[in-house]
Amino acid sequence: MKKLSLLLIMLVAAMIMQAQIATNIYWVKFTDKANSPYSIDNPSEYLSQRALDRRARLGIEIDEYDIPVNPQYLQAVEACGAQLLNPSKWLNGVSVYTDSQAVVDAINALEFVEVVRNCPNYPEAQRDKEIWMENEMKASGNPVVSRGYYGGAEAQVYQLRVNELHNMGYDGTGVHIAVLDGGFIATNTHQAFDNMRAEGRLLGVRDFVFGSESVYSQSTHGTSCLSTMAAYDPNNMVGTAPKASYYLFHTEDGNGENIVEEYNWVSGAEYADSLGVDICSTSLGYIDFDMPQWDHYFPDFDGHTAPMTIGAEIAASRGIICTNSAGNEGGGTCTLGIPADAEHIITVGAVDDQGDRASFSSVGPTYDGRIKPDVMAMGQGTYVATGYSGFPYYNGSGTSFSNPVLAGAVACLRQARPSASVQEICDALRAAGNNANNPDSYNGYGIPDFVEALAMLDIKDVEFDNNEILSVFPNPSRGSVKVEIFDGITVYGITVYGITGSVLVNTNNINELEVALNNLSSGVYTVKVDSERGGQTLKVVLTK
Repeated sequence: MKKLSLLLIMLVAAMIMQAQIATNIYWVKFTDKANSPYSIDNPSEYLSQRALDRRARLGIEIDEYDIPVNPQYLQAVEACGAQLLNPSKWLNGVSVYTDSQAVVDAINALEFVEVVRNCPNYPEAQRDKEIWMENEMKASGNPVVSRGYYGGAEAQVYQLRVNELHNMGYDGTGVHIAVLDGGFIATNTHQAFDNMRAEGRLLGVRDFVFGSESVYSQSTHGTSCLSTMAAYDPNNMVGTAPKASYYLFHTEDGNGENIVEEYNWVSGAEYADSLGVDICSTSLGYIDFDMPQWDHYFPDFDGHTAPMTIGAEIAASRGIICTNSAGNEGGGTCTLGIPADAEHIITVGAVDDQGDRASFSSVGPTYDGRIKPDVMAMGQGTYVATGYSGFPYYNGSGTSFSNPVLAGAVACLRQARPSASVQEICDALRAAGNNANNPDSYNGYGIPDFVEALAMLDIKDVEFDNNEILSVFPNPSRGSVKVEIFDGITVYGITVYGITGSVLVNTNNINELEVALNNLSSGVYTVKVDSERGGQTLKVVLTK
């Protein structure tokens, strides 16, 4: 009898565990977008004016990816008895909920359904994720005492020289950032965001996990990530984009590690695109799932396989700058988390306040041999806001924090150069890194100097005269420059102008020009030359 009772107990326990494991979530992929009521010729039906303006400014055409999922297909799936969750036009499908195999079979039988993918949970990977996020949320030292305007965030801001962009008036004003994360507990009450709320710069929230009206639950992770950008609490904490505007999207489910979360993210990025968002900041990464058959192995990290990676690439092609944390899996070979392998996003690793790589920061290369991470920012001992009661700020560690530190700085760059392409901005960040001359899969291109990145974008905007009279090199320069005249041309006069148009140098002597340039501080300067062969205008960028 004891043995029988024990057996019954074990069977009941197994049934309870199975009930807890099963999420009954499925991904339904469609074959096409045929007979859609939407058209490429009428994009205002599914894209906001701000989204259309971004495309026009960056020269991006409307294409098939922009067309929403055929609503007739969605209605047919729903008519089978499934609950619709999040459609994705970029991946052409929809996530659904059902506890009936008959419903799944009915959906599979629809002629326009390509595949139905089961996405159940098991607890092992969830525990790994919880450990990973808990380690990030643990205080890694005593909270930093105020050290001036930026408070405890001073080191992470100064490391990128983004404070100098702030001084130029580039603080994220007018730039829209979507933060996709696992929850934003206390963001609606925390003092770090009082100014954002008061000025109406919290533009909206959306929950892609539960479909609720609030994102202020489940986790404080998003709150801390957001603070590295959005905080405006002078002398306590000021972030890297304190005057940008923000959307908060809940895409990560803290109750499990389910591949449907990748699809949630893609739906979130699509929504951000439709709103005209400029930047998507994501401190999430996926490797192992509760359902092992969906785990990502090395060949998946090729930039075009995982659902979230595909979505990130499409987002970049729409003109959105996507930044993503590299992950906290440490060294080795490709310890990244999806979508950090995407080619046209900025993958961010972590360093400490001295610029040394944090041992936990994930590394590349990708399966196809590309260098990842792209750049580094402060992610060890980062000053962040906390959603926990009792203390407002603390120092935490993780690439989850280095990523938004960097993303906020990118917002300032986007504000300064609204017409620069995603590729141009990504290239400038890599080129401005302190490891740019010898990039590797541990530090990428290094810590970017945002003053230098801005200068590099400036130099790309210059249309040089055909007359080659005078050469200044290197340009941009981090130190001294050399000046040369082509073919012994006689120069009548050379004038150097500052960024405001003021005359700084007026000479006809090449040696005097070289000395003058080498004595100027960091900045962008216009040099105009008058000679026997005509005139020449060029810009000289100095970053010292």
